[in-house]
Amino acid sequence: MFKFLHAADLHLDSALRGLEQYESAPVDAIRHATRRALENLVDLAISQAVQFVLIAGDVYDRDWPDYNTGVFYVNQMNRLRQAGIPVVAIAGNHDAANKMTRSLRAPDNVTLLSAEKPQTLHLDDYGVTIHGQGFASGAVLEDLSAQYPLAQAGSFNIGLLHTCATGGYDGHDPYAPCTIEGLKSKQYHYWALGHIHTRNEQLSGDPELPIVFPGNLQGRHIRETGKKGCVLVSVDDRHRVQRVEFQPVDVFRWHRCVVSAADAATGDDVVHVVDQALRALANQEGDCPLAVRVEIEGSSAAHDRMMAEPLRWTSEIRVAATDIRQSLWIEKVKCNTRPMARGESQIRDGALAELENLCEELLADDTQIAQLAEVLSDLRRALPAELLEGEMALQLDQPTRLRCYLAEAQGLLLSRLQTPAVGGK
Repeated sequence: MFKFLHAADLHLDSALRGLEQYESAPVDAIRHATRRALENLVDLAISQAVQFVLIAGDVYDRDWPDYNTGVFYVNQMNRLRQAGIPVVAIAGNHDAANKMTRSLRAPDNVTLLSAEKPQTLHLDDYGVTIHGQGFASGAVLEDLSAQYPLAQAGSFNIGLLHTCATGGYDGHDPYAPCTIEGLKSKQYHYWALGHIHTRNEQLSGDPELPIVFPGNLQGRHIRETGKKGCVLVSVDDRHRVQRVEFQPVDVFRWHRCVVSAADAATGDDVVHVVDQALRALANQEGDCPLAVRVEIEGSSAAHDRMMAEPLRWTSEIRVAATDIRQSLWIEKVKCNTRPMARGESQIRDGALAELENLCEELLADDTQIAQLAEVLSDLRRALPAELLEGEMALQLDQPTRLRCYLAEAQGLLLSRLQTPAVGGK
């Protein structure tokens, strides 16, 4: 029996995006999170006394500003060398695009398989044969696995591949596509994949043949949520995979917290609902530092108040998160609530009711929204550059975003019109 670790997409020194602007966020810890995750991977390999480690591409993220990134990686591989653990790796698209990747010599326990054609490596001590090919350039569009050799009899065969697999993964380039049937045809015992940052251990649909994406080691932004790490694979003496166990090694975790404001009558009620959801999430995740995007949904009597003072309620939610624990940061608050349905509205008649009806008719009319977006496209071209760049950029020419802006404006307008002026008669 033997064990090995399968990891991919280390993306060393890739920045964690979205928290740098917050004074309380531990920017230095965030900046080095990918390094700490790799250290945890090495610690795990040593503590589990695995026979070898597989890295299915994208050790690096981009060109290094200096040699420190490469030196750090080499030092971690030396730790594995001292423990007698070999490493077999392939280059991913980010590695191939990195001009400095080949400029540091790896320790002799690390084998980087060829990027020119499939290469086969034998680990005779364990009866293991590893087949793999890395990326020769930053964009590989052909199916590299098609040229992999058939399994060698009497050996535990592993395919090492950086691929988008069958595609359909949002945010990932369609590199080295392949088919599940094509992978199965090689008759390997295990496929160690990389490139897709979402963990998937059931790609083959066949428990007898694991085709596995372990996901990346460390989430770097809100699109990479939940626990991140590698998989520990146990193989018996008859070359059968006994277990594929996910092992978290991340040091900072991203989450979406979706709550319903349907029963909330006021903004304070909404904050209470969010507070309860955040407490449950913090208890679930233990001591791991968290960055959370709060998404508030539902038809709610609190909608107009929330839309009228979005900065106030966002700040209230941030304060609530800090009260739960210091290592919980709110990455963003998105209020996707809707006003009460017409029959539930507190505005029964008069000019405000007419205004509310007009707003709702506009929001429900796709044709009018599209026409308004076309008209506003001219205005967008006249806006200053700072309003057109970054994640908060105004998108007045996109109907979906325009509908969101109009819903916010509706809430602000109705709230202000229903609030008596201070000192007014």
